[in-house]
Amino acid sequence: MRLLAVLILSCAAVPLAAQAPRTPPSGSAPGAAPAPAEDRVRARFRLGARAETTVDAAQAETLTLTLSAVALRPIQRWIRTAGAIDNSGKVLEALVTGPGAALVRPGQRVRAFPPSSRFSMSQAFVARVSPRRDGAAVHAALTSTGRADTPFYVMEIVVEEGPFLSVPNEAIIEEGDRHIVYVQQQPGQYVPREIRTGIQGELYTQVLAGVEEGDQVVTFGSFFIDAEQKLKGPVQLAAPVPRQ
Repeated sequence: MRLLAVLILSCAAVPLAAQAPRTPPSGSAPGAAPAPAEDRVRARFRLGARAETTVDAAQAETLTLTLSAVALRPIQRWIRTAGAIDNSGKVLEALVTGPGAALVRPGQRVRAFPPSSRFSMSQAFVARVSPRRDGAAVHAALTSTGRADTPFYVMEIVVEEGPFLSVPNEAIIEEGDRHIVYVQQQPGQYVPREIRTGIQGELYTQVLAGVEEGDQVVTFGSFFIDAEQKLKGPVQLAAPVPRQ
C-alpha cells in the first residue's frame, strides 16, 4: 500500500509542461490551440472550392484512371421484336416496324431467348431482310438449333446509327436529370461539364451539347473524381452550349 501511494504521488507531481506537446496541424498559427480530429480530416480533404479536381500520378495508376476522346462514332443499340421459329428449328422470322426497320441489315448480330427464360440465350445473325409497307420482314439464322419446347422468341437485333458525337457510357455520371462528365484540362486536372445527351447505345451515348470533339473525358475512375470534387466543396458546372 505504501508503494502504491508513492507511485500515485509521483505521477501527480509531474508538471503538465513536462508532457509531450501536441504538434499543431500544418498551417496553424504559432500558439494556436490544436484543431479537433474532425477539423484535421477536413483540412486534409477540403482544399477549398475550386473549378477543377487534381489527381496525382500515383492515384491515377492505382485507380487505373483512363481517358477517352469525344469523337464521331457509330452508336450500337438493340431493336427488340417478337419472332417465331420455323419448322427447321434454325431460322427465326419476325416483323420489325417503326423507324428501326430501316436500320436492319443482313449480317447484324441477334440474340434471342424464350419469353419465359432470358437466361436461355441463343445467338443468331440476320440472314435476309424483306422491305414491307409496314416495316421489314426479318429472317435470322440461329447458330445452334432452337429449343423444341417453345415456338416463340424475343429477338434483339444490334443496329448502328450515326456516326454521332459521343462519349463512352462509363464516362457519364447521372445526377437527377443532369448528365455530368469530367474533362481533362491538363494532365492531372479535371473539370466537370454538364452535357445534353441523345441516343444511348450499348457502349456509347450521343452528345448534343456540353463537350467538343477531341475533348478527353474520364471513363474508368470518373466516380472517384466526382467524389473528390464533392469533398472539395460546391463547384459551378459548365452549362451545355448548343453546337452550331
